[in-house]
Formats: sequence, C-alpha cells, structure tokens
Amino acid sequence: MKFLITGGAGFIGSTIASALIDAGHTPILLDNLAVGRAEFTRERIFYKADIGDPAAVEQVFRDHPDIHATVHCAALIVVPESTTKPYEYYRENVSKSIEFFHMLNRLGQKRVLFSSSASLYDTVPGFMVTEESPLRPLSPYARTKFMIEMILRDYCAAYGMHGIALRYFNPIGADPRMRSGIHVERPSLVLGKLVDVALGNLPYFELTGVDYETRDGTGVRDYIHVWDLAQAHRIAVTDFDQVFERAGSPPDNYLVINLGNGQGVTVREIVRAFEKVYGKTIPQKDSPRRPGDVAGAYANADKAMRLLGWEPNLSIEQGIADALKWGEVRKSLLGYK
Repeated sequence: MKFLITGGAGFIGSTIASALIDAGHTPILLDNLAVGRAEFTRERIFYKADIGDPAAVEQVFRDHPDIHATVHCAALIVVPESTTKPYEYYRENVSKSIEFFHMLNRLGQKRVLFSSSASLYDTVPGFMVTEESPLRPLSPYARTKFMIEMILRDYCAAYGMHGIALRYFNPIGADPRMRSGIHVERPSLVLGKLVDVALGNLPYFELTGVDYETRDGTGVRDYIHVWDLAQAHRIAVTDFDQVFERAGSPPDNYLVINLGNGQGVTVREIVRAFEKVYGKTIPQKDSPRRPGDVAGAYANADKAMRLLGWEPNLSIEQGIADALKWGEVRKSLLGYK
C-alpha cells in the first residue's frame, strides 16, 4: 500500500518511511525541507512542497490516487523556540494543518494519522498519564499540537473523516540501519545534547531544571526508541480501519493513543545511563528551567497494546547506543561535525 507522510524528510517521518518500506509498503514523502534533510529522501518518492500549498497537495494525489492514508508529521517542534516565535509555530503547525486537512477531505482522503505529543498532558500525581488524564499544554509548541488535535477531531465528526492521534514523549536513538536520525546540527533534546558533548561539540551537558518535585529534582521523561515509535505508526496506518473496529467505532471517528515505555526516567538517570553505555563521565552543569519546560510525565500505553498490539521492544540503552553510532554517521552523511 501507499502512504503519504508529511514531514517525511524529518527525524520521525523518515524513520516511519523506513519502517513502511521494510514492511513492503510505499511511502510518499512531502516536505518543504525547511527543517528536514534531502538526504533522507534518496531513492524514495519525494515532493518538495509545503502542506499549505493546495496545488502541490492535489498534485501528489493526482499522481498517486491509490494512497491509502496520510501520516501527518510536518511541524516545528522546539519547545523553547516556540516561546520566542509563537507566530511561526501557530502559522506552520496550526494554520497550515487546517488547510491541509481541508484539502484531504476535498480530495476524498479520509484517513489521517496524526503524530501528536504527550506534552499536552498536565502534571499528575505519580507522573503517569493515560489518554483520559487532564490536558494542560504549557508551551506554544504543545498548544499547537492540542489545537491540531481539536481541529482534526472536529473535521472527523463533521466530514466523515477518521483520525488517530498518537501521543508520545521523547524519541531517542536512530534508525537501526542508520538511514536517518536526529538531523538538526545542534539538537535541543536531552540525548542529542549528550551525544554532542561526547563528540566534543559541546563543552558540557547543561541540565536545565533541577528543582522539580521529583525523586532527584530533575524532570521525568518517557524515553522511547524512534524505531519503536515508527513501528507503532506503521501498525496504526496499515491497520487503520481495523483499529477503529477494535475501538468500537467511536461516534466522532477519532482516537487518541499513547505511546511510551510505561516508566518514568529522570534526566539525571538518563545521564547516568548514557555514561554507562558511553564508558566515560560526561561534564555537567545545573541550570534553571527553560521557558516552556515542565516537570514531565510518562505514558501508560495499555491502549496501544489493546488496539495496535504494540509495545516497545528496544531498551533505553539501545537507544543511547544507536544515538552514539548515528552521531558518527551523520558527520559524513549530513556534513556536521
């Protein structure tokens, strides 16, 4: 089957594409390359275009009328940046998604899998969240994800579309075959920064936020291997109609599913795990919280097991090892230090 992936030249989108290819399917990539990398589109069907360009979107479906479903990954994703550039985030993430979903509906493309975020959730006692946990997106980035979910849900209820939102926290690692990984030159995610310290690109790891009410004062995170995430997306999109049947065909044609390891790991704990895999001590510096930072949470993924038959298979240590390996590979592939 064919599947359209927006943001298909990014970290998550390109890895989902690889998972689909390995399973015998054909991904169609749509990306404006504002953030994504052309290197991740090699030997794949690729359209350099914006999701907000109706003519470009229509051309994709004219060329490939047999696309079965759409995976929507295209977005700006850096939390601190979103607090200083809210206009860009609401324009790129929300405004363009409104038009993109409208085009999908007009073209009769009714199946949409949205790559959402667990940053929507409020902090709860014990830090574990289910799909029914209260929502409280605290950054412009998180609010864009919340808005897109609400827009998609309303479209599904009004226009007969069907939408699945996969909410997840912190992807780590890389494609195990090293076809893609974190592609920005200076990653803002914890593991990306740790790798940069190991490679000598940063003098130390800056641990932002050490005064949370957690077991060691640092934020709680749910680290999940990007390949496990890609497999969940693959299952959801290839088994799309059956997922709704298993869910009892909700009347609003919309499903939310958490993806996660089901265990919370603090930032200090991920640093220790990194040092164990790396075999060396990482220089560190404690710093105040960044704008938009939260204490965090981790996901209960029971619903993912029930509806998708999915659970994570790769350990945090494997994610760290793959991230370190990718850090070396990207030097030659992407031209970064």
